[in-house]
Amino acid sequence: MRRGMTVGFDAKRIVRNATGLGSYSRTLVNDLAAAGADSLDLRLYAPDEGHDELRQQVIVRPNVHFCYPKNSMFKAWWRSRGIVRDLVADGVQLFHGLSGELPAGLRKSGIKSVVTIHDLIFLRHPEFYAWVDAKIYAWKFRQTIREADHIIAISQRTKQDIMELGHVPDERISVIYQSYAPRFSPKTSPDPSTEINNNPSAGGGPYILSVGTIEERKNALLAVKALHYLPDNLSLVLVGRDTDYSKQVRRYADHHGLGRRVIMRHDVSNDELPALYAGAEAFVYPSRYEGFGIPIIEAIAMGLPVVAATGSCLEEAGGPHSLYVAPDDAEGLAAAVRQVLRGAEGREERIRQSRDYIRQFEGQDVARQVMGVYDYVLGR
Repeated sequence: MRRGMTVGFDAKRIVRNATGLGSYSRTLVNDLAAAGADSLDLRLYAPDEGHDELRQQVIVRPNVHFCYPKNSMFKAWWRSRGIVRDLVADGVQLFHGLSGELPAGLRKSGIKSVVTIHDLIFLRHPEFYAWVDAKIYAWKFRQTIREADHIIAISQRTKQDIMELGHVPDERISVIYQSYAPRFSPKTSPDPSTEINNNPSAGGGPYILSVGTIEERKNALLAVKALHYLPDNLSLVLVGRDTDYSKQVRRYADHHGLGRRVIMRHDVSNDELPALYAGAEAFVYPSRYEGFGIPIIEAIAMGLPVVAATGSCLEEAGGPHSLYVAPDDAEGLAAAVRQVLRGAEGREERIRQSRDYIRQFEGQDVARQVMGVYDYVLGR
């Protein structure tokens, strides 16, 4: 029987980030709170209350508490260093950095620590970052691996990168995949009032979907180029934050007569996203490099076949029954998409086998693995 454990978390992303690190953090905390209802006291340390919509996605439970700095003028300093004093005062036994960072002085305070590292793209592919940002992220990574008692990597690819680029021994790293939010379920039905289903630019017809910040690394332009080789009535819906790269994608689509078939959505709510998955024929994720690729798991959970790019960890996320193509092969992407559109031979079996594969990413199993790491670090 696990004795009571007080665990602190870096909750900045929980209250501020709608996707990515925020989704990972909220889902894990909810899973841990349920799995450890009788044994875990979870304290979420955030620099402020952030966005109500995001904070409220953390399920209210007796063992979950938000904690904020007493002085709101020095939030950055508090998160990077000053928080340690609050952790000691609150009796925190273990601190979990959910987004690749730990406060300085944690080891010296006697508080044990775990950090989740999602990717090292800033070291592996610094060309996708501003020079100064890549240097800052690299410095934070070096500081964090010195501070951490144990590291959780979200994929084997990320673990290999940590070992190679950070010179961290194998025994300090555990691979624990991400879980996905319960709202991603094949029971979700497409909402007939959504813009995608009624927008004349989509023709009210079939579409393939891609979800993630529309940036160069995510390689959405490849999916647009693949439309040249796909049926004229098939549209591409890109869901993600607007960037300079998304404007480049739009210019290409317009210049090549594909403008009406490319729909960009930069404002999709958490409630609307499952319906967009549910209405799609297939999911494409041509990213050049990822730490894991949680949208692939969400798509499979929603009953979609997946086509993704080779070269990083996406085969880990999608499993052996999804399809993979080189990240510069537009014709190959189109050929793979044709293999998974509705009516294609073997489509339903591919979906069934992929859903069997992602059972390993379900919440309670992930929570138990993380709790096992906590026990190990605390010597229990």
